[in-house]
Amino acid sequence: MFQATKRDVRNKNVEFLWRLLFLTMTVLLVLPVLIILATLIVKGGPAISLGFLFLEPTNGMTEGGIFPALVGTLWLVAVALLISVPLGVAAALYLSEYAPDNWLTRVINLAIINLAGVPSIVHALFGVGAFVLFFGFGTSILAASLTLAVMTLPVVIVTTRESLLAVPRAFREACWSMGATRWQTIRRVVLPNAVSGILTGVILEVSRTAGETAPIMLTGAVFFLPFLPQGIFDQTMALSLHLFVISTQVPNVPEHLPYGVALVLIAMVLMLNAASIGFRVYLRGRKKW
Repeated sequence: MFQATKRDVRNKNVEFLWRLLFLTMTVLLVLPVLIILATLIVKGGPAISLGFLFLEPTNGMTEGGIFPALVGTLWLVAVALLISVPLGVAAALYLSEYAPDNWLTRVINLAIINLAGVPSIVHALFGVGAFVLFFGFGTSILAASLTLAVMTLPVVIVTTRESLLAVPRAFREACWSMGATRWQTIRRVVLPNAVSGILTGVILEVSRTAGETAPIMLTGAVFFLPFLPQGIFDQTMALSLHLFVISTQVPNVPEHLPYGVALVLIAMVLMLNAASIGFRVYLRGRKKW
């Protein structure tokens, strides 16, 4: 029968302590999220109703619903995704599949990293100068979505590039040996195997896009709009700005109202992320490697 030595016992104790440490760190990371969600559910739950979801604000934003802000947020997220995802994927394809390793490529990579660290208010000022004034889009959904797209491009580029690099090079070499061109290899082999990873960047972009306030406050979102937007050149309400306004600018707001708006915003982001994650899991299940 095997007899554990003192060294084995000590190693087992050390391993247990490290496992306990990692478990504690994980709990400390998850616990604040659970507390926030529980607070929003308890304090914001009484505000949730069909009227709250499908009516417009009334009585100086202290009553009614959030339907215009909810629709406006979906507009902003959808248009920003339509702009940033194709551009981000194209940029990542160039950097990972075509660009040589020279000073220009390194400068581009450095610019992408720096762009990811720019504060959102700076992106907002850029959006005002570039899209609202220079291109003449005015304060509109298009200007706000373009600002959000520029802000989230680094996330899409970096995650897409890492996903492309994760595809084994042997896949490419096998296609090239069969006479396929570089683009045919990318389109039929590399991209299909990298889609699940690309969706990770899309998930992160949705979360950030839906929750940003400063970029849209200066470029397209408004305090109150009595009608729904009809196109990308209209202004719109947004949940993040609506939450900021009723929390800081509107007096005599019922306590449950801001928590209800925050709960709906979190729920919307979670549902969009869940749909993306489900699609990503489906695609990963189809991988052959």
